[in-house]
Amino acid sequence: MADHSMSEPNRRDFLFLATGAAGAVAGAAAVWPLISQMLPDASTIAAGAPVEVDLAPIGEGKAITLKWRGKPIFVRHRTKAEIEAAKKDDPEIKIDPEPDAKRVKAFEGKAQEQWIVVYGNCTHLGCVPTGFAGDYNGWYCPCHGSHYDSAGRIRKGPAPKNLFIPDYAFQSATKIKIG
Repeated sequence: MADHSMSEPNRRDFLFLATGAAGAVAGAAAVWPLISQMLPDASTIAAGAPVEVDLAPIGEGKAITLKWRGKPIFVRHRTKAEIEAAKKDDPEIKIDPEPDAKRVKAFEGKAQEQWIVVYGNCTHLGCVPTGFAGDYNGWYCPCHGSHYDSAGRIRKGPAPKNLFIPDYAFQSATKIKIG
């Protein structure tokens, strides 16, 4: 009779391995709820957890809309012509005067004037304006006729204030963090 205990795995070895694997899976299943409870849930994120936005895919002259704290946020990559027109129009802003330079943020000491980030709610009654529309090719609120320029400044209509700017900061030249 040959001794197989040292040379070949037997049924007992298989049972030890199977029991160990089942124990590892059961241990992981028991620990996972404890780990997952430490992650913020969807309601916390929706309530205002900071959001990072990659600006690289937004081409010049394009914009995106995202949701933060249950409100739309417009992120617009302005063209050189839009920036120059906004700067030139600074003295003409009458309803809520604010220079274009105050509506942009800086990264490493340099104004990132090509990027405008604003809440996407009209300051009249909270409607969501349409982008690249209106008399100033900024935003136009079709509900009551408010016209905003490419810097989100109210130029015409019943809105009393410029589109509000959310709390955001540049993390790099192509990434911002809102909140």
